[in-house]
Amino acid sequence: MDNGSDDSIPTRHSLLSRLKHWDDQESWRDFFDTYWKLIYGVAIKSGMSDVEAQEVVQETVIAVAKKIHEFKTDPAFGSFKAWLLHLTRWRIADQLRKRQRQGRAQQHRSDDTSATSTTGKIQDPAGFELEHLWEEEWKKNLIDAAIERVKRLTNPRHYQMFYLHVIKKQSVLQVAKSLGVSAAQVYLIKHRIGGRIKREINHLQTKLM
Repeated sequence: MDNGSDDSIPTRHSLLSRLKHWDDQESWRDFFDTYWKLIYGVAIKSGMSDVEAQEVVQETVIAVAKKIHEFKTDPAFGSFKAWLLHLTRWRIADQLRKRQRQGRAQQHRSDDTSATSTTGKIQDPAGFELEHLWEEEWKKNLIDAAIERVKRLTNPRHYQMFYLHVIKKQSVLQVAKSLGVSAAQVYLIKHRIGGRIKREINHLQTKLM
């Protein structure tokens, strides 16, 4: 049987509480590892370059550090998901304004609309499109974060079975043969780890939606 319990995987709710202690480096590293891809992915899909998206990540994390004491871990005050979107939206807007300033500075050199068209690729940071992108990336990030956390708490050999069969799409017989285990073991490990990932996703959804 799977001895892993829900309590073995810290919830995001407890992480947010720990972030209010600025010297808790482990918790801040956990936060960054969990959410940077979400912020970066939304920035990229909003039309930003890699450099701009990296700046959005950096500035958003700094904003979280400055404002985390204002966030109340109580559903009555709104979700962390919405709060983080609000901070990310403003950082994207900052990058948009920076790009527009640079575009205006170059306009005198040419009537070419390249600067304008480049700026136009960015979605309205206050509009529906950004919220739609955020929702898509949030769901993807939940899955990625859940898999990563379960991986850390799982026997490496067991995770290898799961990874080869579920992620890499190798057949049960292929995995069993390459790792020298029985097909029954591969099926069992798939069930155990898959269940833990689903529980972790539920944790994230419950605590942060």
